[in-house]
Amino acid sequence: METGAAAERCEVLVTGAYFADLVFHGLPRPVRPGTEVFADGFGLVPGGAYTLAMALHRLGRRVVWSADFGTDPFSAHVLSCAGQEGLDGSAFRHHPFPVRSLTVALASGEDRAMVSFQDPVDPEPLVPLLRRVRPRVLMFPQLRWDEDAVAAAAAARELGALVVMDCHDTPASLDDPAVRRVLSLVDVFTPNEAEALGLTGAGHPDEAAALLADLVPTLVLTRGPLGATARRGGERHDAPAVPTAGIDATAAGDCFNAGLVHGLLDGRGLADCLAAAAFCGAAATTGPGSAAALRAPDLDRLLRGSAGR
Repeated sequence: METGAAAERCEVLVTGAYFADLVFHGLPRPVRPGTEVFADGFGLVPGGAYTLAMALHRLGRRVVWSADFGTDPFSAHVLSCAGQEGLDGSAFRHHPFPVRSLTVALASGEDRAMVSFQDPVDPEPLVPLLRRVRPRVLMFPQLRWDEDAVAAAAAARELGALVVMDCHDTPASLDDPAVRRVLSLVDVFTPNEAEALGLTGAGHPDEAAALLADLVPTLVLTRGPLGATARRGGERHDAPAVPTAGIDATAAGDCFNAGLVHGLLDGRGLADCLAAAAFCGAAATTGPGSAAALRAPDLDRLLRGSAGR
């Protein structure tokens, strides 16, 4: 793995827990209590915030990932995969006890169900790390409004870094002043339609998008088979879904976000960032978990091909 010297030059600081994803795909029907279903395929792949860090690294970005690991086999597996990918481990914390984070994903057609478990561990304060690595982008894989997240977002703003936050099915409401407070410090917010509806209490995705666009400078709303919509000020761009023979959508959202941030770091326009994100998200569905995340040459080829049409 790279050393801390490389971390000083990082472009993206990703914060968040790893997950070991046990992905059963190709289920002929949804799983119901009292029944047994055999899958066509299975994969044990690293996920959680690993996906963001790995996907951005594959796209050629210098990434530091802040995460906790323990003595359990799931930590060992993800650490091994991180080493094989060449991820910077300078912000990893290693504990002398298990730090298990795992998800069982059951993929049936275009739908999936997930069951997760996570050992509690006190996270590392982010502000000192931010000031050390001075990233261009700080990425949160889920909506957080705790004091450490608020302090980190404010510190990132002071350092001139872009703050990008996903929602990730986090139970929250705009009625909570703490949620509004953290969103006021976010530059790019990327919920899906269901998350936006739950967060705002709106009755329609367009209404939810309008409410959120009033709070954050750039809103990117993912819409599943309908593609994605980005709003920035008076700008609106829509990107259709990229057709794929997908087998598992577990990592699609994180890979979408990696493509979006990759485009932003390149200084591309919002429409081009959305196109890069759509290709990265679609590609991720063609393998179990995060295994099929795109590399930079493949993304460039896809973008050139779409521009020629």
